[in-house]
Amino acid sequence: MKRLYILLLFMVAVLCSGAQTTAVSLGYGIADNNALPSPKYEVRAAWLATIGGIDWPRTMGASQQKAELTQLLEQLRQAGINTILFQARVRATTLYPSKYEPWEGTLTGTPGQSPGYDPLQWAVSECHRLGMECHAWVVTLPVGGWQKIGCQQLRRNYSKQLRRIGENGFMSPEAGATGDYLAMICREITQGYDIDGIHLDYIRYPDGWPKAKNAQETARRRQYITGIVRKIHQAVKGTKPWVKLSCSPVGKYDDLTRYRSSGWNARTTVAQDAQAWVREGLMDQLYPMIYFQGNNFYPFAIDWQEQSAGRTIGAGLGIYFLDPREGRWTLREVERQMNVLRQAGLGHCYFRARFLTDNTKGIYDFAKRFDAVPALVPPMTWSGMPAPEAPATLTLRDGQLTWSAARDASGAPGLVYNLYASDTYPVDISRADHIVATHLRQTQLAVAPTKYYAVTAMNRYGLESEARQLSLPTKPSASALHPQSLAPRRSSLPIIGESNGSPLRVPRCDPASDAYILVVKNLMGQTVTRRYYTAEMSVRNLPDGVYQLYSLDRRGRQHRLGFFGVKRR
Repeated sequence: MKRLYILLLFMVAVLCSGAQTTAVSLGYGIADNNALPSPKYEVRAAWLATIGGIDWPRTMGASQQKAELTQLLEQLRQAGINTILFQARVRATTLYPSKYEPWEGTLTGTPGQSPGYDPLQWAVSECHRLGMECHAWVVTLPVGGWQKIGCQQLRRNYSKQLRRIGENGFMSPEAGATGDYLAMICREITQGYDIDGIHLDYIRYPDGWPKAKNAQETARRRQYITGIVRKIHQAVKGTKPWVKLSCSPVGKYDDLTRYRSSGWNARTTVAQDAQAWVREGLMDQLYPMIYFQGNNFYPFAIDWQEQSAGRTIGAGLGIYFLDPREGRWTLREVERQMNVLRQAGLGHCYFRARFLTDNTKGIYDFAKRFDAVPALVPPMTWSGMPAPEAPATLTLRDGQLTWSAARDASGAPGLVYNLYASDTYPVDISRADHIVATHLRQTQLAVAPTKYYAVTAMNRYGLESEARQLSLPTKPSASALHPQSLAPRRSSLPIIGESNGSPLRVPRCDPASDAYILVVKNLMGQTVTRRYYTAEMSVRNLPDGVYQLYSLDRRGRQHRLGFFGVKRR
């Protein structure tokens, strides 16, 4: 039955490679993702690489780098990203003040020199402010050029566990102290930062290592790598059991019955037994690097999902091949892959962040449409922890929705809240299109009181409470509302109207104003889209929901024009 499922999904991929009209008629639309309902739970991630500043930073100076990172993270959030894999250990150099390794040189231009702030702390705080998870990406065995600062320092203190391959140094997977050292690094990060995960990269045999002579040696190599993973798991989970542990295995786990890996796979070639790690409970998530097309992508992606043991899989997408300098992929290829991944219940992870935010061949525009409806990171249901209690109260007064703090018995700090809204009572919180806001750390929010609302509490394991519904005998109508009830601080703001998908009539600005941009925000105040100022604004690409509309003048000043809703009948 599983193999039949693979075959059916592969047929979908083949059909999607044909004419767009054919694909849409089968319900697997490429341009129109309405055929694939957005799931409530789906990991949507991006690797944010700091080596050489290829994703970040591209500026010098603490304030400039902070602003640059904030802007980059905001762009990723607007593309629907809910998980950032932030490269915190590069090549035995770090983007945080480590007791064991020197500063990464890309921050200042001088390896070992402090940038005057803590980039990892800034990344974590900004991700959380924007409602995203932040995972510390740790490059494990490669330690950089043999004469570079990171490798040199390790050679002074840990020479017996280092190996030289060409001009580069690697920690030997066969040295017992390697696992102890890497566990120490991961424990340092886990103890010092409010991270949501530790993400292991290159946790495999290095390129250039002599090939295994036989199956027995290959099996021993898997035991060495698994031993390192086990030590890191113990260090992380023993410190904060809610911190997710993940890795990025080679995209093909092993040869499949009908599809060969062409001599390059995780389990046999580089001794990376990632599917066994999820079965053993050593990994909470996997981000396999399936940077391939056609037969080299779809069957292997489905294999990861079938062997996931209930853990979370975010398939690595090679969007860097959209860049003509890197490859010859078309946007259509990535669209097909993302549609099939969603149909199969897998998440997605972009390699890398800048190829996404630079809108290479239109990938950013597509991602914003494809992931227009927000999603929560799948919960760690295997943790054995209880879900939190629902907030005891939920009230609406003068446009301010307020709820009581919930209680959580999991022992993990940092309880957050998710807000839902709909036109029917009670609000169905299983539907992604009812999500208004996620990862709220406060217990109140300004809303337009023309909807029914519900709030849930969510702990660090991603486990969600039952919903506390806003108990109203009847839903208020827009015509019955006093304008002052629509916003906090009792400012007078009108309801602009409700659109069924047709263009929305925009209120006229003060003739003295030089406003030329319209800014659409959700009820959390996060920017959804920007348009040039016109008398009518298209809402065709906006999902159903309630929004705030602002004008923006040439001095950067914003003026809130009011609220509007989109509801297609």
